[in-house]
Amino acid sequence: MLKVVAIGGGTGLPALLRGLKYYTKDITAIVTVADDGGSSGRLRDELKMPPPGDIRNCLLALANTEPLMEKLFQYRFDTGFLKGHSFGNLFLAALTEVLGDFELAIKESSKVLAVSGQVIPSTLDDVTLMAEYEDGSVAIGESLIPRINRKIRKVKLIPEDARPLTEAIEAIKKADAIIIGPGSLYTSIIPNLLIKEIKEAIENSGAKKIFVVNIMTQPGETDNYTAYDHIKAIVDHAGEKVIEYVLVNVEKIPEKLLKKYKDEGSIPVLVDEEKIISVGYKIIKSEVLSFNEVIRHDSEKLAREIMNLFS
Repeated sequence: MLKVVAIGGGTGLPALLRGLKYYTKDITAIVTVADDGGSSGRLRDELKMPPPGDIRNCLLALANTEPLMEKLFQYRFDTGFLKGHSFGNLFLAALTEVLGDFELAIKESSKVLAVSGQVIPSTLDDVTLMAEYEDGSVAIGESLIPRINRKIRKVKLIPEDARPLTEAIEAIKKADAIIIGPGSLYTSIIPNLLIKEIKEAIENSGAKKIFVVNIMTQPGETDNYTAYDHIKAIVDHAGEKVIEYVLVNVEKIPEKLLKKYKDEGSIPVLVDEEKIISVGYKIIKSEVLSFNEVIRHDSEKLAREIMNLFS
């Protein structure tokens, strides 16, 4: 069975996982825990636990459970003192308190949800994300970084010596495929690669290393970034050996959706193919668009394209 490691967070990683679980059950999702906003941020502050939101989304993406159970875990309270909290976050928080261990709470939740594979936080250390902008100013806190609306020079974790989980390193060493992204470049993807042992394990792996480039730019984070700019940001933070293949979308986006996104400051990521090839990466051009009210990767199409590398 193909052993796959997927690295990221946010809404991008679950989109990939939903498709992958139909091809292999040996999936390890390594998920960022730098989130400090919304329900996750509140639980992190009040209960001194890692933020559960991205973990919850990945568990549900890999779950083989009743639709009602998924609906329950994603249910978000909209009134009262629980306003803004999702039931899934509260479930993980309660289980962490009962078991006294966040990692164990994830494993027990995986059993409840009949998860294919495993979901692992990139670290259990209490980490904060810091960004330095081109003008020399800084912002501290994952949720604040995109709101500053300046060009990011680099991001780093505080503390810089955050330790990974042993299971994450073992999964990377055994992997046939390591997939980075899709997801918010500086706040969902790169934070995982800033953990030294994770970066080194990817560099030393013999797996196929695939970077899935975002379809659209992200306001405040990747304004006007091309596909090459996304790659350069990863290379600048984690070195050139963490990527081998670059998967880009070439499917045409409907005009109606383009206008909606342009009004919000987001445009399609330009695929500068020659530049990518010139620096030694193999490019996979694919039609992987999901036709909804939002522009996302289609889980099934994306997973199929990745699996084609092994057929």
